[in-house]
Amino acid sequence: MRITIDALNASSGVKIVARILGWPFQWLGLKGEPEQPPFLRAITALGPAYIKFGQILSTRPDVVGRALAEELKILQDRLPKFSTEEAKRTIESELGESADSYFSEFSDPVAAASISQVHKAVLKGSGLVVAVKVLRPNVERAFQRDIDAFYLAAWLINILSPGARRLKPRDVIAHFEGVVTRELDLRMEASSADEFANANKKDKAIGVPTVRWAMSGKRVLTLDWVEGLKLSDLEGLRAAGHNMEMLSRGIIQMFLRTALKDGHFHADMHQGNLKVSKDGTILVMDFGIMGRIDEYTRRVYAEILMGFIRRDYIRVAQLHFEAGYVPSHQNVYEFAQALRSVGEPIFGMEAGRISMARLLAHLFEVTERFGMETRTELILLQRTMVVVEGVARSLDPNLNIWQTARPVVEDYIKRHIGPVAIIHDFSHAAKVFARFGPQLPHLVEQAIHKLESDAAPPPRQYKLMWFALGGVSTTVFALLIILL
Repeated sequence: MRITIDALNASSGVKIVARILGWPFQWLGLKGEPEQPPFLRAITALGPAYIKFGQILSTRPDVVGRALAEELKILQDRLPKFSTEEAKRTIESELGESADSYFSEFSDPVAAASISQVHKAVLKGSGLVVAVKVLRPNVERAFQRDIDAFYLAAWLINILSPGARRLKPRDVIAHFEGVVTRELDLRMEASSADEFANANKKDKAIGVPTVRWAMSGKRVLTLDWVEGLKLSDLEGLRAAGHNMEMLSRGIIQMFLRTALKDGHFHADMHQGNLKVSKDGTILVMDFGIMGRIDEYTRRVYAEILMGFIRRDYIRVAQLHFEAGYVPSHQNVYEFAQALRSVGEPIFGMEAGRISMARLLAHLFEVTERFGMETRTELILLQRTMVVVEGVARSLDPNLNIWQTARPVVEDYIKRHIGPVAIIHDFSHAAKVFARFGPQLPHLVEQAIHKLESDAAPPPRQYKLMWFALGGVSTTVFALLIILL
């Protein structure tokens, strides 16, 4: 705690309060690596959950400063490693046979992150080069310790700061716990990588390594090795002749395409998980954290983005009310005015001069003023958008995110919001009602019988009858649209 506060150059009052409040928690975390810089040492000492937060900060030099962001990039894939012998023991315990029975070559760790490290290996027989990911020893216990500390902090926040309850700290921690639980099971990561690859196999701008299921389990994951330059190697990318502006736009558009098209997106897109091949393909790795958003949320998200792109703040405000993001008792026009105060300075300023720290602070003030509560279903989407924009700006500081997003968002809206979408929705509704087709006559007979037997049938029977008749009429109407 002391190291963290000192590294951030906090005021003397903040330092005193932090040390008093932090004293009971000094038993949490480790001492850290003595040779590391203070802030980096503090985060690694606190534990793997805090390292995740540090990885996010490493993508936002516009928030924490370029020097600290560069320092924090170590958290992406250059953390302390555990021994190769320990990794081989985990492989044998998980897969039932020794590592030597699977691999003719097995390197020392080539990368190490918060929950696992990666080894480069060669499969016996085929000679295929693969990446073998192995969980850290006792990482589950370390994460659980962090989660327990977070729950305690959330409890204290609810007691000491009633105004912060709208942020739903306990719900946020519960959501984070679910994400972490999935990340600690590498079988789920294998499944996510496979699903992401299948969903985007026609997209030539995205490359995903193939999962080797026979050599994967809960604590071990084997995928094909992918060759490319890390997105953090800016000098190497320029020397290789890559167009930094195109790469920057490609990162943003890739994220938006996957999030809007399928609602299944990579939610940990820092530089350590991204490479670029010789032909400019963006190679995506580490599928431990994935996000999902339903079709309705995707449509709202796309319309909000398009509203900002068109600077139609009234429509953006209306969408927030329609989706329930803003309490209904608030004034939609006042909210639109607040959104204008956020959006217009961005449009009127060069990208390189925008202070993301001030912008985020302003946004927080707006959400507090209008009583907006945290939406746990949007946490991963919002978090990833912040990270992706930071990664893109590291490649091109003058990136215009709105112009970059426009073609992807417009394409989605044409396909999913409008006449084509209406036909698709009716077609889907017709298929759903068709499944209940055999039951409809019985439901109608039940409703009629109830009407005849009861002098004053309750409203529920009327609803049942109209539901059945409505289902028939909707199905017929939808089929007519499709056929005509």
